[in-house]
Amino acid sequence: MGDVVLYAQEGPVAFVTMNRPEYRNAQNSAMTYGLDDSFYRAAADDSVKVIVLAGAGAHFSAGHDIGTPERDVDTSFDRRAGLWWDHVGKAGGESRYAREQEVYLGMCRRWRELPKPTIAQVQGACIAGGLMLAWICDLIVASDDAFFADPVVRMGIPGVEYFAHPWVMGPRAAKEFLFLGERVPAARALELGMINRVVPRERLAGEVSEMAEKIAAMPRLGLALTKKAINQAEDLMGLQTGLDSVFGLHHFAHAHNAEAGADSLAGHDARSMRDARRSAEG
Repeated sequence: MGDVVLYAQEGPVAFVTMNRPEYRNAQNSAMTYGLDDSFYRAAADDSVKVIVLAGAGAHFSAGHDIGTPERDVDTSFDRRAGLWWDHVGKAGGESRYAREQEVYLGMCRRWRELPKPTIAQVQGACIAGGLMLAWICDLIVASDDAFFADPVVRMGIPGVEYFAHPWVMGPRAAKEFLFLGERVPAARALELGMINRVVPRERLAGEVSEMAEKIAAMPRLGLALTKKAINQAEDLMGLQTGLDSVFGLHHFAHAHNAEAGADSLAGHDARSMRDARRSAEG
């Protein structure tokens, strides 16, 4: 997995950094398992009180890797998030469902339950799969040039695999967000309650570090129990059932695309999605 994910520690704060800046930190499976290694390392280290998730370069994450030279969709990895079988060598929907149950939905659920506070440090693009990584964090601090989007309805797909949209921004805003597929700037995301703070780009790292240090001064068990309490309340509001329900709809859309068109993404890749957005914006 090399250096696709970097790990560093400053006092009680662990910094986990996605490191594919040349591809706007698009997430291949190597990055997913690198993130899991880093989160597990931070969770197991008693000297770590808070974890910061960041992206190297100009952008937090442009989402899932759907077209870089290191796209590893047909590579087997040591499965950790669930007991579904390896997707490699399976056909059609069986392969897609098994893989995404592991590397997308399963991993995000696993990381959300990490018993230490997590902060997403977001700059630039936070798109689709990038949203999933930000949303599993407890707090999100964004730079004033950050923007958020989930444009996959253009592929005929009802949002990304970790479908937390109605819980993080409310049902009506979630519909607008998905129906339009437009970029939501950081200031608007703050109004919607999607994020906690917006700061100038040059202050982003300092703001996050200062917040993390303040949180780290709290008792470890108190932080873990508080996180668990709020997560449980969110689950009682239907989050977990909603995730399972929409994951099924997500894969119905993939299957329809594959049966009726060129592939499970309705013929789209990163370039065509970019071009479609620019055309829609005029």
